[in-house]
Amino acid sequence: MKRWVLGHEITPVQVTGDYDMVLGNTPAKVPGPPPHYHSGYSEVFLVIEGEMEFVVEGEVKTVRSGESVDLPPNTLHTFSNTSKQVCKWVNIHSPKGFLSFFEDVGVPEDEEDAVVKSIDDKIVEKVMQTAAKYDMHIKLG
Repeated sequence: MKRWVLGHEITPVQVTGDYDMVLGNTPAKVPGPPPHYHSGYSEVFLVIEGEMEFVVEGEVKTVRSGESVDLPPNTLHTFSNTSKQVCKWVNIHSPKGFLSFFEDVGVPEDEEDAVVKSIDDKIVEKVMQTAAKYDMHIKLG
């Protein structure tokens, strides 16, 4: 089931391998999650439409349609859609396990005001307090 996670529409993809895959749809001008790293996951983003701005280890990089960004374990990163158009992307975490983050903090798409609820202070606080449980280590400042 699709969910809204911090303003991003997330659609899980069923896979048989030892990885999690989601399709993302980020509206224009939507910020991303707080800067974070995963100690046990490798991660990759592939932009399939539009563009996404990534900050990887302090370096800003615009990733456009057809381009990808690889994030080995312990790589501090965040992303946002700073453009005026929707960005569509694929995200893979390996090994399997990170999908539970999207399931636990996401708001089901069919819930009234799902997009607004996904960025509510209560959800943001839940992310900040529980992120480490999902091997999402937030680093602010």
